Amino acid sequence: MASTLLDGLPNEVALQCLARVPFLSHPVLQLVCRTWRASVCSGELFKVRNQIGATEELLCVLAFEPENMWQLYDPLRDKWITLPVMPSQIRNIARFGVASVAGKLYVIGGGSDRVDPLTGDHDRIFASNEVWSYDPLLRVWAQRSPMLVARAMFASCALDGKIIVAGGFTNCRKSISKAEIYDPEADMWEPLPDLRQAHSSACSGLVIKGKMHVLHKGVPTVQILEDGGNNWTVEDYSWLQGPMAMVRGELYVLSNSCIMKQRASFPSYNAGFLLLLK
Repeated sequence: MASTLLDGLPNEVALQCLARVPFLSHPVLQLVCRTWRASVCSGELFKVRNQIGATEELLCVLAFEPENMWQLYDPLRDKWITLPVMPSQIRNIARFGVASVAGKLYVIGGGSDRVDPLTGDHDRIFASNEVWSYDPLLRVWAQRSPMLVARAMFASCALDGKIIVAGGFTNCRKSISKAEIYDPEADMWEPLPDLRQAHSSACSGLVIKGKMHVLHKGVPTVQILEDGGNNWTVEDYSWLQGPMAMVRGELYVLSNSCIMKQRASFPSYNAGFLLLLK
């Protein structure tokens, strides 16, 4: 059967050709014709990219100015692309959580970092339960079901196709131990057991050996979600303090203006904390 995408090629082969085009060039492909635009925006192209190993890892960055403007960076090609403005009513959003599941970017909770230039007053929204997702194929933002608890400065990560959040602070800036899990396909949040410990400092989350780890700033202990999400345990790893990320199975820490590889008390890692958009 002749291809409607590329003359002389079956549709399956033509789609594999399009799937090999770098993601940041997709807006250009969509200008060729309506058929190409429909293919680039289809879920089928996303599936083919996964099948042939053509997925890419892109860095997602939120620019403080202009407000709520996200950008994607391709480190292999040293190129940036600007996304449509996230349509949240919260201005200068900050202290939020992020995760990437099934090729979509999720922006979770957080609050406003906006300051009135005349009075110096902060916006009253310190924590919210808002959830937004960005579909890079359709290039649109969508508001998703809100979290069960409004929170800011909390731990978040993607694990087994779902998103887990834990800890953080309420809109009254009170620390909480509540945790919950989000299923993107069902667009539903469900509660998880509370953290064993709540601390008066911001926390972050990362996945190591298939388990979520919650770390509080200035605290040597790490809380680990065990038993398929039914229980938290507490371990004292005495890691270096600072922002952390998993890169190709290795844990790195930004400490005292230096990036260092963290040698932990367990032998190996197999998951990621960096935000990946495929």
